[in-house]
Amino acid sequence: MRLIYNGKKEKNAILETVKKSKLVKVEGDSINKLIWGENLKVLKTLIDDFDLKGKIDLVYIDPPFSTNNIFKLGDDRANTISSRETDKIAYKDNLRGEKFFEFLRERLIFLREVMSKKASIYLHIDYKIGHYIKLIMDEVFGINNFRSDISRIKCNPKNFERKNYGNIKDMILFYTKTDDYIWNEPREAFTEENIKKLFNKTDKDGRRYTTIPLHAPGETKNGITGREWRGIKPPAGRHWRCSPEKLECLDQDGLIEWSANGVPRKKIYADEQNGKRIQDIWEFKDPQYPTYPTEKNIDLLKLIISTSSNYNSIVLDCFCGSGTTLVACSQMGRNWIGIDESEQAINVTRKRLLSISDDLFSDSDFEFYIDEMFINKENFHLV
Repeated sequence: MRLIYNGKKEKNAILETVKKSKLVKVEGDSINKLIWGENLKVLKTLIDDFDLKGKIDLVYIDPPFSTNNIFKLGDDRANTISSRETDKIAYKDNLRGEKFFEFLRERLIFLREVMSKKASIYLHIDYKIGHYIKLIMDEVFGINNFRSDISRIKCNPKNFERKNYGNIKDMILFYTKTDDYIWNEPREAFTEENIKKLFNKTDKDGRRYTTIPLHAPGETKNGITGREWRGIKPPAGRHWRCSPEKLECLDQDGLIEWSANGVPRKKIYADEQNGKRIQDIWEFKDPQYPTYPTEKNIDLLKLIISTSSNYNSIVLDCFCGSGTTLVACSQMGRNWIGIDESEQAINVTRKRLLSISDDLFSDSDFEFYIDEMFINKENFHLV
């Protein structure tokens, strides 16, 4: 299935005709790279000049949402900065319709090129346009590599008067490059309420537990898990979860509970569980006083980074904005590359990165590159 629109280019034409950025290194000596430049050209440069094709383990991007708005540096935080700064334009989100679709598709095609075979990509987008972007991502990455449509609760409920439901969410589209991708099972601690609800039984020692069936779907007529145990066979169309010998051991250890009707079930104790699995609705509200418009919650990025990358993986954010992805990576032992074409974004990001303490858990070292076209701008100014 493909999204058809005017101005859509062939994939090979995009890969072959995009020109490289001419990057000048300003400072630093590190694997980590902050790049002030137009991200499509920079991605081409990373492939051709930095040998990074197939080297990126995780991509997170929070691109423009096609809102037709202009975002100023002082948006949502006028009380935290001087009035002189509040009129600085951070970025213009003025691409609409077909132009926006192709703008994003071009970048996704290049991002797939730099992704490793074990890589994942998380694309953060507005719910109003996300269904179109999913079709584009299905085309670029393959619908078989679609993993999740994550709903992110971004704010508290609003009571605006309008003929519609209140909007408190946006969406994150999660794809991988192949079936063999990095996955570090994300879990969160049980609350007391969770424990009481999920583990509703108590043993003689006061430990809370629940029980689960000892059999699973799928009939195994000749296999070991299809055998009779204690005079009982698995129900029709099912098999034991383990061998009868293992079931015997579980029973001897007191880990099987027998019902009044003689039905065995396995005991699962709350204090032996490593929290609960994280589902596809996340609550990570945006900062109340952001340093940059549309700045995202750092704990949101840490969850994505810990789940879909490993220590020393390279993480790429080519719409890095305020640098939250890069800060999170620095604090978690990941290497990173951040790209943005907004002077305001680069200034905010550099400040945040340079302020990271150089301790056991943080790494503030990075190389800083600038495209020649920005160096030559009359209003070039870094703080």
